[in-house]
Amino acid sequence: MKSTTPTQRAVKATVKHILMILASLAMIYPLLWMLVSSLRPNEAIFREPGILLTTLEFNNYVQGWNALSHPFSHFLWNSAIVVFASILANLIACSMAAYAFARLDFKFKVPMFAAMLLTIMLPVHVVIIPQYILFSNLGWVNTFLPLIVPKILATDSFFIFLMVQFIRGIPKDLDEAARIDGAGHIRIFFQVILPLMVPALATTTIFTFMWTWNDFFSQLIFLTSPDMYTVPLALRAFIDSTGESNWGGMFAMSIISILPLFLIFLFGQRFLIKGMATTGIK
Repeated sequence: MKSTTPTQRAVKATVKHILMILASLAMIYPLLWMLVSSLRPNEAIFREPGILLTTLEFNNYVQGWNALSHPFSHFLWNSAIVVFASILANLIACSMAAYAFARLDFKFKVPMFAAMLLTIMLPVHVVIIPQYILFSNLGWVNTFLPLIVPKILATDSFFIFLMVQFIRGIPKDLDEAARIDGAGHIRIFFQVILPLMVPALATTTIFTFMWTWNDFFSQLIFLTSPDMYTVPLALRAFIDSTGESNWGGMFAMSIISILPLFLIFLFGQRFLIKGMATTGIK
């Protein structure tokens, strides 16, 4: 086998790092362009495709914050309500469902688990019409209930599957030891299994936050009043069909809207990687 010299290894490493830097720049270019556009006058945003700033227009952030029927904080608050309620519902409902599939024996367990996995493959467009008819008959349209209640019923199958995989990795000897001490399933779940599920729970929290915060389609279907608009719908409201869109304000508020995502990923990536590694989902 032909060996490589230190010089050849150094050249390969340099080329690899240059390619990785170029690929990274290509991936973050849209984000940099949006940040730069939020600091440009409206008339210069599409006239200058580069990311070099010649003028600074901080007024876009002031105008964008107050451009709609409510201050942008109103829409951030609406999104926060939906996101935190969804996270809480997913953590409770999905962890209990996962414990049942991983540790309990009941009739039709295998076909029910298979059916649950099949629902992961269903696109939201398949179920949105019957959901809308159901929630409309219940009088829930233009409320946050259609976005939160399904999660209380453990409809996010991906998180159930993720937690089932994690629980299966926990030795059953711990259950047996707790059962010898007189613990039932409720105590085993809350005092033995749940404290060991921190990586899986953190992964569920991060994904639920990102998917719900960025969700546009479901919120567009169920929220009809501007008073109930969340961040994605508010950003869409900046675009005017007459061509008088406030692009600078929209890009400025887009930068503000991605800050929570950036922060939760920054502080939660350690748990996210650990949760993925321990559940075997790659």
